[in-house]
Amino acid sequence: MPRIGYFLSTEQHPPRELVRQARMAHEAGFDGLWISDHFHPWLDRQGQASFVWPVIGAIGETVPLPVTTAVTCPIRRIHPAIVAQAAATAGALLPGGFALGVGTGEALNEHIFGDPWPSAPERLEMLEEAVGLMRELWTGRLVSHRGTHYTVDGARIYTLPEEPPRVLMSAFGPKAADTAGRIADGLIIMGPAADTVREFRASGGEGRPVQGGLHVCWGPDAAQARALARRQWPNDALPGETSQILPLPRHFRQVTDELITEERVAAQVPCGPDPEAHLAAIRPYYEAGADEVYVSQIGPDQDGFFDFYANEVIPRLRAGDAGGAGE
Repeated sequence: MPRIGYFLSTEQHPPRELVRQARMAHEAGFDGLWISDHFHPWLDRQGQASFVWPVIGAIGETVPLPVTTAVTCPIRRIHPAIVAQAAATAGALLPGGFALGVGTGEALNEHIFGDPWPSAPERLEMLEEAVGLMRELWTGRLVSHRGTHYTVDGARIYTLPEEPPRVLMSAFGPKAADTAGRIADGLIIMGPAADTVREFRASGGEGRPVQGGLHVCWGPDAAQARALARRQWPNDALPGETSQILPLPRHFRQVTDELITEERVAAQVPCGPDPEAHLAAIRPYYEAGADEVYVSQIGPDQDGFFDFYANEVIPRLRAGDAGGAGE
């Protein structure tokens, strides 16, 4: 049976609202939670960017669902030893379990201390070293590390979960998918990327979970939903590596206001009240090899979204109306 989760957007909602949405997701029948980890929102008008770790703790006291960060960058803004401690605490605290989703990050969040923004190959190298260091710290042993990018001197994590946190890696393209297959316990994709899934599995990821993320904009009026998606979340439609190199929300506004049309956003984001449009966007993920799809509602009407998915979308997925894994 295909699994479907909810993607909590720290860029759009304050912490207490995120906790409320986690409760609504559980009540609506979602199987798990993603939560984004940002220092800045993509656009100023999205309006929020809370520190994710206390929010995760509050969620763990509210619902029994598993939680995955989507995604944390442990290579620049926060040292991997500190991320390892935070993830271990989350794993020890959350009753539904915790997985650390990781990626090579965006300048938007990682440039804030003035360090040069590394190239994509260097960031992959840094991520591989960071994941290895975190796994070593999760053994509970005293760790000293002198690596290419990181130094740790006599560090030990005392509070640990029963099992080390799973590490899922976000990957775009063959090099990142190959790295994920070698170092990660699962793959994260932000589109129905069948080639990325195949490369991940061929590089060592066979049998490991694949999770996909999808933004939608439910609303009773499709035209209004498309306009809202264009205003609130045009960044998903940016091409290539653009989203990885722009340093400030105002730069994203300048680029998206100039380049991203409502039609372009609507081609990627299902908008409006037709359940078939939402199912048609979800099915390709399962067909590409995803085991779980995490859906995020764009905009303020979370209550309407959860009611719609609980009654119109999730029952059809449970009945096998998903294609791929649901057949």
